[in-house]
Amino acid sequence: MKFSTLEQIIACCREDQVTIGQLMLNEQIKETGKSRDETFKQMADYYGIMKEAVHRGIHEPVPSKSGLTGGDAVRVHQYMSSGVPALGTDACTALAYALSVSEVNASMGRIVATPTAGSCGIIPGVFVSTQERFGWEDEHLVMGLFSAGAIGYVIANNSFISGAEGGCQAEVGSAIGMAAGALTELRGGTPEQAVHAVGLALKNSLGLICDPVGGLVEIPCIVRNGFGAVTALAASDMALAGVRSVIPSDEVIDVMLEVGTAMPSKHRETAKGGLAQTPTGKKILKDLYGKEGKKLREKGAKAKKDETSD
Repeated sequence: MKFSTLEQIIACCREDQVTIGQLMLNEQIKETGKSRDETFKQMADYYGIMKEAVHRGIHEPVPSKSGLTGGDAVRVHQYMSSGVPALGTDACTALAYALSVSEVNASMGRIVATPTAGSCGIIPGVFVSTQERFGWEDEHLVMGLFSAGAIGYVIANNSFISGAEGGCQAEVGSAIGMAAGALTELRGGTPEQAVHAVGLALKNSLGLICDPVGGLVEIPCIVRNGFGAVTALAASDMALAGVRSVIPSDEVIDVMLEVGTAMPSKHRETAKGGLAQTPTGKKILKDLYGKEGKKLREKGAKAKKDETSD
């Protein structure tokens, strides 16, 4: 890639007279050696998977394999349809869609990691809801994914996208920044405005720990995706209104690296701190292992019986 920072992305876009999405598409073609059609189709296929996950979790409850989560996307969607949510219909739709994709992930359904499985609902929630709202063609959203990819590339190479390395700020935070920046461009914002959206979004996520209850990507991961989608909408609106990230967005990314490095290991996906170690979190963990232990004992007893029969 001919850029490694967000400021370099802006400079490249000015020089080449392209959007961030177009810049990333061109760079991807150079990196892979694939044709423009092949490269675009691959990203279009990813967007198709995102839309499938959105609609699956909205139209049917998708319980997780653990049984801990599932059905919240349907609940929020029904609540939105039956009344006037405080968020308004548009933001509430993004919230419900983000929950949907995250629940599909927890049920072992097919999703696209954006940038990780733990944050897979945010970009689809924002993209699919705004596509329906503004009547955009799929091709427009696919270009948005290239834009999000460029932002994610910079974050990943200058900080973290892994919760195990930098906490949930690295997963959910990065996804919020990617969604906010890409949405700003999709709505006609300049590369400068898109980059400000990234900084605004990331600043609001600094220090967010990764504390999965039971070690599963369910609690509180799924609801954080819902909140993340709404935050991305807010950051994009701020940037389009002319609000600037006073601390340059590249410096915000540097701070995310600093904070994540200083974060105790118990708050980085180990389930040894935070919500995972509350009394209820511990009980859930014990119950989960109890169920698994019972299954293993039953499986072992059956195997022993079969051996005896033979």
